[in-house]
Amino acid sequence: MYFLLQPETRKHPLMPPVKKIHPLPRTPRRFFLWLGLLALCYPILRFLGYKVPKQPRLIEVKTTLSPGTFFLGPDFILFENAQGPWAVSRRCTHLGCKINYREKEGFMECPCHQSRFTPQGEVIHGPAKNPLPHFKVEKIDNTGGYIVTI
Repeated sequence: MYFLLQPETRKHPLMPPVKKIHPLPRTPRRFFLWLGLLALCYPILRFLGYKVPKQPRLIEVKTTLSPGTFFLGPDFILFENAQGPWAVSRRCTHLGCKINYREKEGFMECPCHQSRFTPQGEVIHGPAKNPLPHFKVEKIDNTGGYIVTI
């Protein structure tokens, strides 16, 4: 807020001078100047905040899976059942630790805080609240492998 200073006034001859302060009235001109400044800054802020989209990685798995089996990759776990193949991330949604699949028990477990997930990536229990991300899987018919898009 801007203020307009009035001439000095004294209430007593020995007192220091006091300036009266009155607020300046708000004008539409000043409002439109600020609005114009914001409009000029918008493209600059958009440019500074731009993030380059991540390129998808294609990973070829040359193993043939029978229904009920799995393949443990470095960034994903690939499963196959009668409905088809699917892949889930090995990064825990709680703190990003690498998840292990416990085949005998039939679930995935995070070694850091023991969050547990179903093979479909849903949370069973633990500090993790979000399910594991799924990756796109394509089955290669002629060679019997898979292509996982991360």
